[in-house]
Amino acid sequence: MPQNTDYKASNSENQAIAYKERLHSWAVARLLPDAQREIIARFRSRSDADGYMQHLRQRTPNATYVVVFDCQRDEAVI
Repeated sequence: MPQNTDYKASNSENQAIAYKERLHSWAVARLLPDAQREIIARFRSRSDADGYMQHLRQRTPNATYVVVFDCQRDEAVI
């Protein structure tokens, strides 16, 4: 039986995806010049983010990293 390639996700699936994205609100960001930041990784818990930030600081000591709670992130920053 052929599959429908024009399948569009239902509203409940979109809500599930949005909820899943909200679970990973803790992020490690690298501070850039001109008050900009670049999100390096996202985590469910702050302790996981802190541990990864320590790892990054050991690997690249000249860069500045911070842990941020990013509850309203842009779609393009994923």
